[in-house]
Amino acid sequence: MRHAVKGRKLGRTSSHREALFRNQLQSLVEKEKIVTTLPKAKELRPIAERVITRGKHGTLHDRRWVLRWVLKRELVKKVFDDIAPRFTERPGGYLRIVKLGPRQGDGAEMAVLELVEREAAAAEAEPPKEPKKAREPKPKKEAKDSKADAKPKRESRKDTPKKVSTKKEGRAQVSSPKKSV
Repeated sequence: MRHAVKGRKLGRTSSHREALFRNQLQSLVEKEKIVTTLPKAKELRPIAERVITRGKHGTLHDRRWVLRWVLKRELVKKVFDDIAPRFTERPGGYLRIVKLGPRQGDGAEMAVLELVEREAAAAEAEPPKEPKKAREPKPKKEAKDSKADAKPKRESRKDTPKKVSTKKEGRAQVSSPKKSV
């Protein structure tokens, strides 16, 4: 029994697991929503919530701690300047996991991991889209009146003579003489 053993191994070594979470965390900070398997989402959520909490504090030590998980400096800046200020009033629970159902190929349970305050920020950032204009129908090509201009039809296979293949006569088989007993 695994008493007091925290976390899932996800079939990876510890360094591979850590690299996986770093990459997913960077994608989460960049896009604010990722689609992954349910066990990975459940393991990534506490790490991401700690990163956002550190972003709310804003000290130099916190920036360096976040830089340990989010390796790109522009994403660290986004955590401190854009994401963390959205959650100043919220004491925790910055992310939500929404189950999507099984994946088509292998049946793995899929989930969306997204920021809770994402909808309000997405609505402000994206201007309303203009409706598309209806296309004008293209003028149809004029049909040719004369059949002389039309391409002649191919001859059917029934009309063409079949090729007769000639086989060369094979060698006469030489039979071995029967032995008498």
